[in-house]
Amino acid sequence: MESAVRMNTKLKIMIIEDDASLAREIGLSLEKWQYEIVVVDQFDDILQEFMGVRPQLVLMDINLPCHDGFYWCSQIRQLSKVPVIYISSRDDDRDKIMAIAQGGDDYVEKPLRMELLRAKIEAMLRRTYEYKVRERIYLEAGLCYDYAVQSLYYLKQEIDLTKSERRLFARLVESRPDVVTRDELMMELWNTDEYVTDAALTTIISRLRTKLKSMCGTDVILTKKGQGYYIL
Repeated sequence: MESAVRMNTKLKIMIIEDDASLAREIGLSLEKWQYEIVVVDQFDDILQEFMGVRPQLVLMDINLPCHDGFYWCSQIRQLSKVPVIYISSRDDDRDKIMAIAQGGDDYVEKPLRMELLRAKIEAMLRRTYEYKVRERIYLEAGLCYDYAVQSLYYLKQEIDLTKSERRLFARLVESRPDVVTRDELMMELWNTDEYVTDAALTTIISRLRTKLKSMCGTDVILTKKGQGYYIL
């Protein structure tokens, strides 16, 4: 059985570092270790790029243009549990505490020692992807949900979900086979500052059901009349 860390495709690491030469140096080193690397070069909407890339690990500098690394880590944490390792020249304990408080998983000080960084990355990937038995589950024949990146696949093809659909489906999967009420689903979206009406929720659920049925031919999301929705 293959390691969950070394799957059929290379694991993707996203580097968020505004020092272009350092980002390139880190990227070249990690590519030698057989990782796929994406280096961010625009810092005004890192969250949007994160959602497009969907990496398995993020290396995050603290001092960034527009917003600092603490801000972007907290934004990523609203959508994903992907591991985030800070890389920073700040060595104050208060910064390290803030890094963890904002959802970071580890902290490496600059100047970087590449072997130490590699060791921390590999340890983090092992803990995140090898030791979690819930990392991937099969809901129907060919329909697979990946907890790490909150993505849904049918016959290895990713199903394109909106941010709202992704949040709602994640909640249904985490609660299965229990019923999740409409109020609970609406609160799930409100918690991310996305206010929805009752009618809007109906539209999102209907659209999500249609997507899933068109892909796998069955009703994945079921209704408990007068109560809410559930997944078996």
